Amino acid sequence: MTAKLREWLRRYLPAEVLSVVATLVGAGLAWRLAPGQEWWAALAATWAGNVAYFGWLLGQDMRLARRQLQARGRGYTLRSFGRNVRALVVEFGLAELLDSLLIRPALMVWLPRWLGHRAGGILLAKFLADVTFYLPAIISYELSKKRLRRFDDE
Repeated sequence: MTAKLREWLRRYLPAEVLSVVATLVGAGLAWRLAPGQEWWAALAATWAGNVAYFGWLLGQDMRLARRQLQARGRGYTLRSFGRNVRALVVEFGLAELLDSLLIRPALMVWLPRWLGHRAGGILLAKFLADVTFYLPAIISYELSKKRLRRFDDE
């Protein structure tokens, strides 16, 4: 189990760090540009975090696929990119829909209000939403590894 935990931390932790920074920046910019519009701030925080998170993961997956293909004397193609994107959709699809459209924005609106602290509420909302996000994501990742993340048959 510790090997799995290390694998998951290597995969998700750098993306999470980037996502936390982007989430706070997105919320801060939205609060400045649209004061009093908490839903805009919640959506900006959610989507800024998502772009950073999934951008990092897609970049890492592309790098690994490129290495696998180069080891076989092949190049990274548009088809390879499509497989990388499809693997991310399988890994995160359902978890991301619930997370980005319902759970995370709602928490990011209400927790800052309840706590009386914007940045603290956004951070707490992010971490609470991550709990509901990672369980299905990790299960999907493990199920997709053998089929969608191997590029030796391309």
